[in-house]
Amino acid sequence: MGDGERYVIGVDFGTLSGRAVLVRAGDGAEIGAATFEYPHGVIDRELNGRELAPDWALQVPSDYVGVLRHAIPELITATGVGAGSIIGIGTDFTACTVLPVTADGTPLCELPEFAGRPHAQVKLWKHHAAQPHADRINELARQRKEPWLNRYGGLISSEWEFAKGLQLLEEDPEIYHRMDRFTEAADWIVEQLTGTHVRNACTAGYKGIYQDGRYPGRDFLKALNPGFEDFADDKLKGPIANLGDRAGTLTSQAAEWTGLNPGIAVATGNVDAHVTAPAAQATGPGQMLAIMGTSTCHVMSAPERVHVPGMCGVVDGGIVAGLYGYEAGQSGVGDIFAWFADRFAPGQSHEELTARAAAQKPGAHGLVALDWQSGNRSVLVDHALSGTIVGMTLATTADDVYRALIEATAFGTRKIVETFNASGAAVTEFVAAGGLLKNEFLMQVYADVLRMPVATVASEQAPALGSAIHAAVAAGAYPDVGAAAAAMGGRGAVTYRPDPAAAGVYDRLYAEYERLHDYFGRDGNDVMHRLNTLRKEVLS
Repeated sequence: MGDGERYVIGVDFGTLSGRAVLVRAGDGAEIGAATFEYPHGVIDRELNGRELAPDWALQVPSDYVGVLRHAIPELITATGVGAGSIIGIGTDFTACTVLPVTADGTPLCELPEFAGRPHAQVKLWKHHAAQPHADRINELARQRKEPWLNRYGGLISSEWEFAKGLQLLEEDPEIYHRMDRFTEAADWIVEQLTGTHVRNACTAGYKGIYQDGRYPGRDFLKALNPGFEDFADDKLKGPIANLGDRAGTLTSQAAEWTGLNPGIAVATGNVDAHVTAPAAQATGPGQMLAIMGTSTCHVMSAPERVHVPGMCGVVDGGIVAGLYGYEAGQSGVGDIFAWFADRFAPGQSHEELTARAAAQKPGAHGLVALDWQSGNRSVLVDHALSGTIVGMTLATTADDVYRALIEATAFGTRKIVETFNASGAAVTEFVAAGGLLKNEFLMQVYADVLRMPVATVASEQAPALGSAIHAAVAAGAYPDVGAAAAAMGGRGAVTYRPDPAAAGVYDRLYAEYERLHDYFGRDGNDVMHRLNTLRKEVLS
């Protein structure tokens, strides 16, 4: 490596693993990468021999520290870059992923008296067991005409801080009162690096209902539950830092874990989707970025704030300073394909299923599906909804269903794009990132369904690159995220363009998708809710 070159590290904490990337600050060149698989993965069936209720999803915080202790040293050793050349580190996380901690940041699940208590663990983003609590928050907010509700498309998700916090209070009050803070994992990992607790503006705004410098009022929270009155003031306390800010510097302990030098800059935490926008050079107005993996998150910036029904939130500076950042998403995408392959096509790889599905003509399978196996995040914001497939016959094959599921996720994205367009936040460009970019057939389906080109990000580790971009800003290498993105981000060589003939068939299939979408999601046919209730009653 040349003398005088400076490097930064970006760490992307995903659903099943953490990935660290070493990046040259001058031009964004990725020098190397290392991955650490979480030993405990996602805990959604049982915890220490205790069966979990439906819709729970937990994790173990020591797995996150394992990324710092293994992936980063491996990265430094493999690349041969000296620690003295590394000027900063940035991180991003899934969200809303939260955990109860003591005043010094110790997770309650690591205290002997709370070992094995589900509510003491990390609640992963796809923990949906707080849906009844989200329903109560939404109903009360509608009754009271709370002004912040429209900032979130009219509905608060069960995935977010307030719903999960209310569930914690009502189902395990001992844990609730014992915790000093209910903290996003994005902020907790930064605290492990710096020794300082700082809340990032991204998760605070999108997942914590923090708008115009304040949370929902104490009187609102008291009306939900008298014991919840102090939730925002007491359990969400801490300074809020902007994206790209320096949260602190690396402690001696964290330096020992990582092999980095103590005192280097540590960027404020961020969300995996939002941090990816600079890496994809998709921070301008109307540039919608879809981060496609186990789920899909759609983010976009715009100069004005408008009401988009079912969006996950609009936050001033939520992606880059000076613009309103919008978020929407689909709760299940890659998870749906994995579920089908594992349960209904054992022994068949995704590559095999995709190849056979791609050999079909659009519409030949006679199917249309709803992509709600993990509920609906946008635009219905209802995690009690479930998937369905219409049109199956005795001739239907696994390949048919697999293709229909791919198409269903594309239809779900089109519904989000059309909702943004109809609301005055026009989507003028569509850019994709994430692990699903490897599936070229899937990307072509999205272009055909959307009837617009789908550009791609250059990096295979775009969230980690985005974190590295923020690290470069925190370290002072660039004045702001926009300047760093221009130098370090990039687009891929491939842009998928719609095929007019296929797009015509998909228009017809999408019309059927919309009918099913509204019939089960909006028109009062609550069969999915009834089945969900029955399942929970039987399993409880």
